[in-house]
Amino acid sequence: MSEFFTVNIKGVDTDLPVLRLPSGIKIAFFNLHGNAPLTEHCGKEIAKLCDGVDAILTAESKGLQLAHVVARELNHPYYAVARKSKKLYMQDGISVSYGSSITTGKDQEFYLSRHDVDVIKGKKIAIVDDVISTGESIKGLTELAQKAGAIVVKKLFVLAEGDAKNRTDVEFLATIPLL
Repeated sequence: MSEFFTVNIKGVDTDLPVLRLPSGIKIAFFNLHGNAPLTEHCGKEIAKLCDGVDAILTAESKGLQLAHVVARELNHPYYAVARKSKKLYMQDGISVSYGSSITTGKDQEFYLSRHDVDVIKGKKIAIVDDVISTGESIKGLTELAQKAGAIVVKKLFVLAEGDAKNRTDVEFLATIPLL
């Protein structure tokens, strides 16, 4: 029998499967991929937190559909996507290295195409993603945004995991524990 953790996200209960990471830590795994109703709900709730935001930056891949909904709700024609690998069309873009996230366990890089740099350059932006845990990804995204010439005014997440709920520099819709 599988183990689940139920979280209420602004009035919507969702059951998250409990998974053991290679490090031995167990997490309540949150995944918006393929869940259109939950993505819509979370995106609309995050959009309510975006006062004064001119553009959105997210990380692939689990932040993509969330950022799409937020951008649509804010009537933004584009949002910027930080990729975790350099694609052929990104030869004139920028990149940063950052530490390991709780799910990867190794140092990583973020890449931003020239087009996406132009989407956020000189703008007040919100970084939008699914879960904040160790904070390494948000450090990388913040550094990337600053390198692109953006001004990060919001850091918004669906869930804060573990001690991330105590951070004062981020906003989130709900919390989940490390198990």
